[in-house]
Amino acid sequence: MKGDPMSDRFRLTMAQLNPTVGDIAGNAEKARVAWEQGRAAGADMVMLPEMFLVGYQTQDLIMKPAFERDAAAQLAQLAAACADGPMLGIGGPLREGDKLRNAYFVLKAGKIISTTRKFFLPNFNVFDEVRLFSRADMQGPFSTGGDAGSLRIGTPICEDAWYPDVCEAMVESGAEMLLVPNGSPYFRDKFSVRLNQMVARVTECDVPLVYLNMVGGQDDQVFDGGSFVLNRHGALAVQMPWFEEAVAHVDFVRTDAGWVAEDGDKNLEPDTMETDYAAMVMALRDYMAKTGFKKVLLGLSGGVDSAIVAAIAADALGPDNVRCVMMPSEYTSDASLDDAKAAAAALGVRYDVVAIGATRAAVTQTLAPLFAGLDDGLTEENIQSRIRGLLLMAQSNKFGEMLLTTGNKSEVAVGYATIYGDMAGGYNPIKDLYKTRVFDICRWRNANHRPWMNAPAGEMIPVAIIDKPPSAELRDDQKDSDSLPEYDVLDGILTLLVDDDASVADCVAAGYDRAVVKKIEHLLYISEYKRFQSAPGPRLSMKAFWLDRRYPIVNRWRDDT
Repeated sequence: MKGDPMSDRFRLTMAQLNPTVGDIAGNAEKARVAWEQGRAAGADMVMLPEMFLVGYQTQDLIMKPAFERDAAAQLAQLAAACADGPMLGIGGPLREGDKLRNAYFVLKAGKIISTTRKFFLPNFNVFDEVRLFSRADMQGPFSTGGDAGSLRIGTPICEDAWYPDVCEAMVESGAEMLLVPNGSPYFRDKFSVRLNQMVARVTECDVPLVYLNMVGGQDDQVFDGGSFVLNRHGALAVQMPWFEEAVAHVDFVRTDAGWVAEDGDKNLEPDTMETDYAAMVMALRDYMAKTGFKKVLLGLSGGVDSAIVAAIAADALGPDNVRCVMMPSEYTSDASLDDAKAAAAALGVRYDVVAIGATRAAVTQTLAPLFAGLDDGLTEENIQSRIRGLLLMAQSNKFGEMLLTTGNKSEVAVGYATIYGDMAGGYNPIKDLYKTRVFDICRWRNANHRPWMNAPAGEMIPVAIIDKPPSAELRDDQKDSDSLPEYDVLDGILTLLVDDDASVADCVAAGYDRAVVKKIEHLLYISEYKRFQSAPGPRLSMKAFWLDRRYPIVNRWRDDT
């Protein structure tokens, strides 16, 4: 069904693929393979996402001159390799004098026939594009051929389609459809935000629109795909899947009213439990694959946090690549020993036991002359955690397994974790998951299984783990609630203070006790130094700790409202 410049049909191949930051040659090869698929399908154009050539986000790597030169060379080689067949659209950097652009290139017959420069540079949340790139003037569309019958296409880049200006300028200059290449990272419920914005552009411009998003994990960010095609009036023609690489061939037909996309597959959007879980699985899988690690280990305590991290790891990497280590002390309950063993058995992962009693005794004896006459307390509790961190890191070094840390967002927020102890590790899959949602995700995983999960179906987190009161088990009869409010209260306050930037007065108005709110606010601020040194983890919300929320470590201000 291949078209030509004078045809009334146009076939577009949408390549929703997973690039790796810095693997320019590898990304170019993925683009070439997608182009081959498009050529075999009779496509007129193959489309790849924003900045696909170099990966996204590159942060300051993009400003290194040698990196720029490598990208330019690979782009030229890609154009030559894809000369005999459909056009190829791909995002990458463009140097123009002292200006660096976020650009989108259309390659045809061995040459770059169109270059669009991104106009709106996002500078919020996880984005720092004003630091990296310069904007150029708004541009019009490119033409698929040299005669009056050719199709004129506008390529607004990602953020350029979130406001009316660029799209309207392109359509006023003759664009008959809009192809939007994106590097749009996931946060919970983001798809509806994207879709509503693109429906607005279609309504304003009265042309069909293609929204192509990349997929894959990059450090803390997860690109969830979910690409789609809209016809006039916001009618959905194609909906690609989420959290997986996919290629779709979309046929457009010229009618008296303009171009129309024919209906294709329409995948159903998963619910937010599934998208959060898929984001954590993809983030860990890609973090491992893109850094070269094959196996992970983690401390399995018999608690809910380590149990869900073990499940995420087994689903991401396969049970054979996950090792769980129980490190009991005299405070570890029989229930925790039984629960940890049951969780490892259900997942089918390796399970080792390394008791810390002898090591703790040696440390206590070593410090005894210095600590003589002083009461036991938090210091001794933290020593246990740090011994566990030491022993886990030793195993990580010896066996080449990356250590996963298992602190949830509630603990990360208030510092209920031991730096250089249970915070030790290279990646934290649940860093942006409040404790109450950890429980919900555990129940969801026990009740659901998907083809992309590598662990078995069924009850992977024993119900006994979910139901028992949370405890660090660092002293007799310890419960998390000894030090913190119940988690539904804590998470409610944190959601207001962190996610909503609410005031203390707002929290009180929402029904929370002012003294409790002030305590949580204090813990939140004094724990900043811990978060500064914490492992990265996938962003699931609009206020994940790191780039979304940048606070000073030293901070004397408190909210007295």
